[in-house]
This record gives sequence, C-alpha cells and structure tokens, in this order.
Amino acid sequence: MSVSISPTRARPQSSGALFLKAATRLWFATALLGQTSFILFILGFYGTRTITGQFSAWNDKPLLTGHVEGDFAGNIVFAAHVLLAAVMTLSGLIQLIPNIRKSAPRLHRTSGRIFLLLAVILALTGIWMTWIRGSQASFHSAIAVSLNGVLILVFSAFTIRHAVRRQIREHEIWALRLFMVAAGVWFFRVFIMAWSLIGRGMFNASPDLQPFIDPVLEFGSYMIPLLLLGLWRAARASPSGMMETSVALLILFATGLMATGVFGTIKMMWLPYL
Repeated sequence: MSVSISPTRARPQSSGALFLKAATRLWFATALLGQTSFILFILGFYGTRTITGQFSAWNDKPLLTGHVEGDFAGNIVFAAHVLLAAVMTLSGLIQLIPNIRKSAPRLHRTSGRIFLLLAVILALTGIWMTWIRGSQASFHSAIAVSLNGVLILVFSAFTIRHAVRRQIREHEIWALRLFMVAAGVWFFRVFIMAWSLIGRGMFNASPDLQPFIDPVLEFGSYMIPLLLLGLWRAARASPSGMMETSVALLILFATGLMATGVFGTIKMMWLPYL
C-alpha cells in the first residue's frame, strides 16, 4: 500500500490550493492527535489488563460485550480485535505521512501491508462479534457496523488489485478510502462526543432527537469522512479557486467538530479509565 496525504500537484498552486493544503494539514494533525490518543488508551487500558491476565477487568469500562465468563472463543476474538486495532491505527497513520514515504519507503510499504491485513481481520471479527456473539446496541447499529465491515473488505480488495496492476494513482485513491472506513470506530466515538458537547451541551438538544441522531452517527461515522474525501479530491482536480476555498472551509469546519469530539473522547471516554 502506498498513499500520501499530499500527492504532488501538476499545476502551480493558487491561493485556494494553498488554503486547501493548509486545511488538510490541520485536519490530519487533529486526526493524528486523536488517533494517537486512541492507540495509547487501547494499550493503557486493554493492553495492561490482557498482559497481566485480568481479563474480567476489561469490563471496568462500559462495553456492549466485553469479557464473558466461559466464552473462551468470544473473549479471544474480542482481545484480538481490540489490541490489533491499535496496530492497525498506527500503521494507517504512517501511510499518510509523506516524509516517511520519502525517507523510509520500506517502512511505508511494510506498514501498508500490515494495515491492509489488519483492516480485513478487524472487519471480519467485527462482523462476527456483532452477529454471532450478539454484541450490538440495536438492529440499525448492527447494520451500520456490518456495512462498515463490508466497505473495508471491498476497499481493501480494490486497493490490492490496483497495487498488483501497478496502477499507483488508483491504488492511492482506494487506500485513502480504506483509511476513512477503517477508522470508522474511532470516528464514531468522536462523533458521539461532538454531538454530546455541542448538540446536547451547547444547544440543549431534546433527548427526543436521539433516536434520529443515533443512525446518523452510526452510518455517518464512515460515510461522512468518505464524502469529505470525495469533495477534497474534486477540489484538488478542479481549476476553480472558489471550489478549493469552499472545500477548505468545509474541512476547517469538520476539523473543528472533530477537535471537539477528540477533546471529549480523551477527557470523558478514555482518561477516567486509565
């Protein structure tokens, strides 16, 4: 897998293009902070409890289905799913850092293969835990998780297909799409906290809206990043400085929401359990 957050542009960069690049870098810096925190939480919470054999302590944090006494297979799959998520997240972030691609191409390629492999494994184990182990909050949440898993598998296949055919540009596009959907679990937590802090906190949204908001958060956790990626690509290909500026503003808005969600997840979802 070979992908960079800033592929070389063929034409001179306008002010709109420079604004778009700056907005993109800010988005990535925010995602880097949030996903690094996610990795550290997984290692600090699940990693320490797993290494020390305190498997029942997984349930110290509220979970749909964590450690279940007597469910050996389910517990093994859960542990593998959670711990490998940290490795997958790290390897995915490495793919988006241009300096690593240039100065350490072997690390870039190796981490890309690890990311692809783990993305497929986590998609399959996620679907298994949802339907076989019964780890689901609702039917529509189970559908959202399953669709996310299917998209990961499909995007992985296209990423590999184009790499094998040496179609590098197409490979990079599908790899970026794969990154967005593979980060769906992380985006979901960020979306939840952004909604909690802004929608329910600042604007005092009615609890009656929650049944309508939940599917938006569940499906939007990977569909919205995919849409934003599509707009970003369209803006980069467009000769219109207006479009570049408009998409840059949209990315800045999304980054602000993401930063709020990252703050919320760190402060309220992760730190209290470390």
